Amino acid sequence: MTYEEMFADVKGRFAEADVSDITEHLAYQFNITGEAQGIFYVEVKEGSLYVEPYEYFDRDAMFICDADTLIKIAEGKLDPIMAVTLQKLKVEGNIDKALKFKDLVEGQKKKKKKAKRKSDKK
Repeated sequence: MTYEEMFADVKGRFAEADVSDITEHLAYQFNITGEAQGIFYVEVKEGSLYVEPYEYFDRDAMFICDADTLIKIAEGKLDPIMAVTLQKLKVEGNIDKALKFKDLVEGQKKKKKKAKRKSDKK
């Protein structure tokens, strides 16, 4: 997998997240190691989510992991806190704001459940 493929996959998954409940500004930089090595950021600002392939110098937290770990987290197959415990994910910066990354992942699941409920009603 290339960086471009990984970034497109992750951006698509995070773009589905419902961040309407997140009222504070969050800025995360992801440093991907290994095969799909590269950097990108995820920002929640004023109820909107941005995912861009750049460094974020004024970030709240930086996450360091390989692409497989990040994709499992984005898919909801691996809890971010468990990934840290298993030493598959390294976190630097503001730990309180880093813990809110789980809210982002949960927001993605929440949006999928809403969409499923709507399609079930039809």
